[in-house]
Amino acid sequence: MAVTLREVAPPSVLKAPRKRGRLSRHIGRYWQLWAMVAPAIAFIAVFMYVPMYGIQLAFREFNFATGITGGAWVGFTYFIQFFESPLFWTLMRNTVVISVSTLVVGFVTPIVLALIVNQVIGRRRKKFMQTATYLPHFISIVVIVGMLQVFLSPSSGLITRFLEALGITGVNFLGDTTAFVPAYVISEAWQHTGWNSIIYLAALASVSPQLYEAAKIDGANRMQIIRHVDFPALVPTMIVLLILNMGGVLATGFEKIFLMQNPLNLGISEVIATYVYKIGIIGNQFSYGTAIGLFNTLINFAFLVVTNQVAKRVSNTSLW
Repeated sequence: MAVTLREVAPPSVLKAPRKRGRLSRHIGRYWQLWAMVAPAIAFIAVFMYVPMYGIQLAFREFNFATGITGGAWVGFTYFIQFFESPLFWTLMRNTVVISVSTLVVGFVTPIVLALIVNQVIGRRRKKFMQTATYLPHFISIVVIVGMLQVFLSPSSGLITRFLEALGITGVNFLGDTTAFVPAYVISEAWQHTGWNSIIYLAALASVSPQLYEAAKIDGANRMQIIRHVDFPALVPTMIVLLILNMGGVLATGFEKIFLMQNPLNLGISEVIATYVYKIGIIGNQFSYGTAIGLFNTLINFAFLVVTNQVAKRVSNTSLW
């Protein structure tokens, strides 16, 4: 009995043209959408991914004469130097305390504000409240820090004088290490809560009016409507924003903390971002500063991935 043998191509060889054909058909079908998003992709590629070429500086001894790629390869030397530095745990503690405090307060307050604004009766009152809470977001950080120094000055500050009238004396918000974090977190919440509540208000606007009418017919009061109608509508948005915020859990605002620093609060205000600036730019230790910055970025990326996976398993909501 004759047996005919024929060559069978490996599965990988068969799948590759099929994938390429599927991709080309997809682009051909939705070319208008790809054309609109192409400038954004090009912008991200040029200004986000191409600069990553400099990451290798964390593993090389920077040489001014040969540039980024000309230095000798030193591996993880600068990472180990940072881990063994006496400032390592101080920097990690300060960064985590300030970042987590800002993340928690900055995550909760926009939700509460959106729920309150959504309950305001009257279009004009609602618009006034929204405008009043959005405006601080557009104030420059330099101006905000200047306002903090004027209001919180231990000798002539408006808030300090008010506390003295109540019998509370000797308070130095910007010089006391125990008062620095609350002052920073509260000012951050005041500046950005209104702006960050916009996306929650947009989510509440998508709730069907029939749900509110049904709840009122059933005798629900305002708190019960917020609990059983508004809050469940915000949960998917809350999860997505929490995942995005966790991607910057150790990325404290450099400009504001740097401007608020003084010799008295340096023990709590020195964070990774300000230390990288002082070491890398002022101290001309570019390789060491790059290694510290890369370590900070990897920690943030790990938090982003873990939070996304946990949210995907718990609530079936995730970024990917």
